[in-house]
Amino acid sequence: MLASSLAATAYLQAAPMSSRVAVAPRADVVRMAANEQQWKAAGLAAALALATGIQSASAGPFTRSEIASLTYDQIKGTGLANTCPRVESATAEPIKLSSGKKYKIDEFCLEPTSFQVLEEKLTKTGLVTEPVNTKVTTRQTYVLTGIEGDLVQDGGKIAFIEKDGIDYAPTTVQLPGGERVPFLFTVKNLVAKSDVSTSEIGAGLKLSGGFKVPSYRTGLFLDPKGRGTTTGYDQAIALPAMQAGGDDQMFKENNKKFDVLDGSIELKVTSVNAALGEIGGVFVQKQPSDTDLGSKVPKDLLLKGSWFATVNEQ
Repeated sequence: MLASSLAATAYLQAAPMSSRVAVAPRADVVRMAANEQQWKAAGLAAALALATGIQSASAGPFTRSEIASLTYDQIKGTGLANTCPRVESATAEPIKLSSGKKYKIDEFCLEPTSFQVLEEKLTKTGLVTEPVNTKVTTRQTYVLTGIEGDLVQDGGKIAFIEKDGIDYAPTTVQLPGGERVPFLFTVKNLVAKSDVSTSEIGAGLKLSGGFKVPSYRTGLFLDPKGRGTTTGYDQAIALPAMQAGGDDQMFKENNKKFDVLDGSIELKVTSVNAALGEIGGVFVQKQPSDTDLGSKVPKDLLLKGSWFATVNEQ
């Protein structure tokens, strides 16, 4: 299942954007995913199919050199700034990491092509969790790019430790019923390790790990009633203070908090150019949505798409 998902994503990377067609995940594949690892496997399989699925006015994806050759006016309004590069002239030769040398990841870029919300549904067989397709309502500013970090050997395995970059993007998606789900698309403090012991980065290598998901809102945000975490009113305006315990019903709304939750991601390498130090592939990411500063229960989101990075010596 994982192999088929990643194969679909690889096809998405290779296909021109103008020819990409959105593909809905198969219901039988989804229902088989009973735990987080199975969700990742089903998602990576669907990611390859969905990697073929975003329409764009530009004819990309482009390589780094092709993007660098374009002017601002050529990129403006095309949506190209909201995409990740592709590996140039991918080969079968892996990137070998020599012992005694230090390496780093630069220009790490994540481009989601599918946004799904995991919702519980009551069926004849019981309560099941299914991914619901959504549409993005955020303008084209949700790609993470310019991320960098250390590439180290940890117990014989390759590990990527995220350090800096444009590693978060406030994003909102809309469910079929009209409900909007805001979330902070991010990979802050990501530590992703390879699934096998190796000193080479080649096609087929998988890395997985966890990261932190900060609050969608910051401490200075005020809700429509003027309540916030570090400033604003203690209670909603025009409501009497309920000192006899009645305030419990509004406790979460009145007492804002900055939540930091956890997310997970699995990346698979599908293309490598050892001469240029370029790697790319597909990813499946699971993370929570916004909690409205602690007043709402977060929803789980499943994101799938493609990624790109460069490997360099420090």
